[in-house]
Amino acid sequence: MDALIKRTSQEDQKIARRSLEGVRSASHSIKGSKAKGVKIKIQETGENIIIPKKALALLSAILQNMAEGKSISIIPSDSEISTQQAADMLNISRPHLVKLLEAGAIPFKKVGSHRRILLKDILNYEESLKTEREKQLGFLAKQAQDLNLGYE
Repeated sequence: MDALIKRTSQEDQKIARRSLEGVRSASHSIKGSKAKGVKIKIQETGENIIIPKKALALLSAILQNMAEGKSISIIPSDSEISTQQAADMLNISRPHLVKLLEAGAIPFKKVGSHRRILLKDILNYEESLKTEREKQLGFLAKQAQDLNLGYE
């Protein structure tokens, strides 16, 4: 499955805002139920479809992003991505990403002369960066408090 990237239009944004609360409410209501699927009725055709509960939660996240006017990308988690795609996701330059790869910070494999990275490895690296940042910010905040630098 290829990545689907569509720019969110103003009209889509309005529709997403209107439908978001209903989808969230339905998602929260069924969280504790033992049902594995959720029945959805397509008003235009009258057809009922059953989707997994996880798909409803994903729909809620998609609508949230659309309501905020953000573009949406759907990529299977077992996908391999290029170094440029990975660099774009991490908001770093491709040469810097290549240095991280060669240093062993992120696992990758080579296909011919091209490096390929599993999406899950990029997401894991991004999460570890976030955790480290929070840890360091906590340390700096504590140090500022201990030194009475005027941050109250």
